[in-house]
Amino acid sequence: MLRVEGLNVSYGPVQVLFDVSIEVGDGEIVALLGTNGAGKTTVLRAVSGVIPVSSGTITFNDVDITGASPRKIVQSGLIQLPGGRGVFPGMSVRENLEIGAHSLGRDHARRRRAIDAVLDEFPDLRDRLDQQAGTMSGGQQQMLSLAKSMVVEPKLLLIDELSLGLAPKIVEQLLETLRRYVERGVSVVVIEQHVDLALSIAERAYFMERGSIRFDGPSAELHGRDDLLRAVFLTSTGGR
Repeated sequence: MLRVEGLNVSYGPVQVLFDVSIEVGDGEIVALLGTNGAGKTTVLRAVSGVIPVSSGTITFNDVDITGASPRKIVQSGLIQLPGGRGVFPGMSVRENLEIGAHSLGRDHARRRRAIDAVLDEFPDLRDRLDQQAGTMSGGQQQMLSLAKSMVVEPKLLLIDELSLGLAPKIVEQLLETLRRYVERGVSVVVIEQHVDLALSIAERAYFMERGSIRFDGPSAELHGRDDLLRAVFLTSTGGR
């Protein structure tokens, strides 16, 4: 579904990604791990079209999207859930979902069906449709962030720190919902501060260090690479 080949990205004169290549298959969860400042979030931003690439190609569903606008990338079914709270705190839950559904176009019936579908997956939100998003707990806001991403009916979801600052019970609820979407064919790339958690849900993993891929392969194999994982546990608390 996604193929990134030889990706190079610079911030001004400073190069931060060096020939990064990753692949994601249909209905697959892939973990993108690494030390603090390794460039993980930069990869997601480049794939989403938020920042320009210096060289390399990004192919999504056999279409070259390198340099495409974020709007076109979203419309193609590639959605990013950014780190932190991805909601508009001054708006209601209903308004947040309606904004998310706006990318579906002018078909109002389709928008309503999409919103109803995610509310079936997130019943707690159905009871809070008129509540201001900023007054909800951190876990509820993250639930709304995920629901906003899913209302767009993504084919590929890029998640930056799903569990950041959340209680384990809430994280497990979010992961269970995510698994159901994956069973329906949604692919996921996840950056996660809890390495064990990421490796438990991902079939394959990539490990980054200083802007380059140091490891790629089955998650079980990365479990045995203490030389890599020790760097995460000692230096990273959910870095970019």
